[in-house]
Amino acid sequence: MNILLLGSGGRESAFAWKISQSELCSKLIIAPGNGGTAAYGKNVVLNPNNFEAVKALVLKENIELVVVGPEEPLVNGIHDFFTADEALSQIPVIGPKKEGAILEGSKDFSKQFMARHNIPTPGSRSFTNETLEQGLAYLENHSLPIVLKADGLAAGKGVLICETVADAQEELKLMLGGKFGQAGALVVIEEYLTGIELSVFVLTDGDNYVILPEAKDYKKIGMGDSGLNTGGMGSVSPVPFADEKFLKEVEQSIIIPTINGLKKDNIDYTGFIFFGLFKVGDKPMIIEYNCRMGDPETESVIPRIENDIVELFLAVSQKKLKDYNLKISKKNAATVMIVAGGYPGEYEKGKSISGIDNVRQSIVFHAGTALEGGIVKTNGGRVIAVTSLQDGQFEALQSATADAARIYFDGKYFREDIGFDLM
Repeated sequence: MNILLLGSGGRESAFAWKISQSELCSKLIIAPGNGGTAAYGKNVVLNPNNFEAVKALVLKENIELVVVGPEEPLVNGIHDFFTADEALSQIPVIGPKKEGAILEGSKDFSKQFMARHNIPTPGSRSFTNETLEQGLAYLENHSLPIVLKADGLAAGKGVLICETVADAQEELKLMLGGKFGQAGALVVIEEYLTGIELSVFVLTDGDNYVILPEAKDYKKIGMGDSGLNTGGMGSVSPVPFADEKFLKEVEQSIIIPTINGLKKDNIDYTGFIFFGLFKVGDKPMIIEYNCRMGDPETESVIPRIENDIVELFLAVSQKKLKDYNLKISKKNAATVMIVAGGYPGEYEKGKSISGIDNVRQSIVFHAGTALEGGIVKTNGGRVIAVTSLQDGQFEALQSATADAARIYFDGKYFREDIGFDLM
């Protein structure tokens, strides 16, 4: 069958790598793709948020399945666009409709959803410009540190952790004053959790679900989890501290109430749900939902799935997940993200990349790259994800780190300590 994959990052590279291995895939189009995805299919330059352009491509290429990688087209309603269009309505879309994607598109909505369905989450309150004074007063008596979240999509930058009441009050004014644009018109003030973070993923057909491998990502730019937040500097899967008992608790207290809550609220949800969790003591608490897979977690999760992923997507689209047998590799995956110098601040693009052919024991997933005259060049902050799949966690971490060192471009940087805190 002919498949369209929307997106251009490391997550989409991992999907393209896996989809291209399926005997069910006769043609794969990646739109817009990056400097590496053309190895798995055909790149087509278009904006996934331009739904008319997506429609034209789908009809031209006789697309029979659409997989949506990033959150923005989902929050903007691409699935609804397909459902409402006579020429597209029979084409399955992997990704929720707008009313489901709002779980990621609005932090306030997701917190209300969690409260309504008794899903364990830190306490919070939301404020707008009209209630700024109440928000400032609320912060006066709040425990420290304090978490402030822009309600809408803010390209991964809308979450701030403030150490003092004064800082929190100043940031609340800035956020409601337009620091994150329309995304910050509503701000969620949330209790800070002390614990360790991990991500759990499910794929649901709206009635049933399969639980994908869990992962832990590393957001800070510096060694030892220091410095500024990034989109993610690496990930590991499985997560050693998430044992069978803990993951069963996640399923019972968070996953099942979420799936049942969507049904109770008459939200037809088809696609991935990303549960951003904290392990607090022995108990899981959810801090956020995402309506798609994470990045760089996908680069560690997808290589551990042994099934034909197109077969899995078809089971989702046909509501046949109930009896689906998901096979997960017992091997360990580790992903190291190579970033441009200066990231997550200002960074340069257009640097020639060499050494990819020198990689020995890893898969190279392109993220912020572009092909120019046959030469792979940097085209983003997070440039390349290097993933190694090995019998042990130490071996996976060692291989991915060593292979990341074999790739070169001017100003390149990567963390050499991804996952070693778990050893």
